[in-house]
Amino acid sequence: MEIFSNQQLPTNPHIVVFSSTKVGNFVVITPLLRGLKQKYPDCTLDFFGSEITKGFETHCPYIDWRFSLYTKRADFLDNLAEAIHQRRQIAGDYDLAINCDEFSEINLVLMSAIRPCYFAGGSLSPDFRLKLDTSNDPVQKILADSDWNSPAFVKRHQKIINSNYIGEIFCRIAYVKTDFFHLELPSHPPNFSIPDILINVTATRPAKMWPVNYWKQVIRWCEQQDLTVGLVGNSPKIQQTLYNAGSVEDELLRETNLIDLRGQTSLDELAGALSQVKACIVVDSGPLHIAAAVGCPTIAIFGNDADGDGASPIRLWAPRQSHVKIPVSQFKCTICEENRFKNNDCLVQNHPCMNHLPPQTVLNDLKELLKK
Repeated sequence: MEIFSNQQLPTNPHIVVFSSTKVGNFVVITPLLRGLKQKYPDCTLDFFGSEITKGFETHCPYIDWRFSLYTKRADFLDNLAEAIHQRRQIAGDYDLAINCDEFSEINLVLMSAIRPCYFAGGSLSPDFRLKLDTSNDPVQKILADSDWNSPAFVKRHQKIINSNYIGEIFCRIAYVKTDFFHLELPSHPPNFSIPDILINVTATRPAKMWPVNYWKQVIRWCEQQDLTVGLVGNSPKIQQTLYNAGSVEDELLRETNLIDLRGQTSLDELAGALSQVKACIVVDSGPLHIAAAVGCPTIAIFGNDADGDGASPIRLWAPRQSHVKIPVSQFKCTICEENRFKNNDCLVQNHPCMNHLPPQTVLNDLKELLKK
């Protein structure tokens, strides 16, 4: 295995990309997938993803074959070994492997286990004992930088990158040139009447959630304008378990005319619904990236101030599309940044970054979107 530094690959190269369970991670990888097919039009592109994003992976025009690394199947290891054996029989050994989630242990192990000729992104040594050091490589070294979200990150690596955007970073380590900000997703219309507005109010980090009373004010304003509002997300049980729903969603459903659509769509159906609504309002979560990809007029609630400081690594993950509006919080807080966004909950009393993003600011943006 050698670090990939844009060496020439053989004719009909066999390439593999490793992703994660995160919906947003898959969405921002789509420029990389497209760019690989543009650069190597005769390549066979394999993809290791998850059961969560399987629908998107299966219908992605750039993926030739996919496998779920993140699954609860009891026969997972047997299936994995057989799948890799069959892929080698069909398309040959792997010429290039690209890891888009080096924090995933299984990705690190498999990057080494499949023995690609070249690798980009995190991998273990051939004996699986250590993580390979890429800090001396002129491009791969950006992955060793722990501060991807800061403006200083771009200055340190200005010969390699033009922005902090995660989609660009993935493309750069693979030496792929494409429109880093152009996202693509397959979509299908759901089997229900789509409300005028869709909202998603939960996140894997509670620090990224907006106050429930603020959501009520936005929903009630929509009701006064005769706009129907639907709540999207996973099933209520999963929302409680993984997305910190607590009593927030139940309270909104009980006290407003919010339409409960949780668990009623696959991801590609959610994409289809978002492609047809007048607007959506979402916190920093998977539905935000889906909305951005399908062209939905979107208000993204990050809780960050005008300098980009706040609850989320906004420079790294915020969509760059013009149809995505990001209202600004009036409170500056760098605590999450200082903790590398590893804190689940807000570490400051009263969650000021979100509390200083009032409903009227969001409603002003919504009114602008509805005029278009």
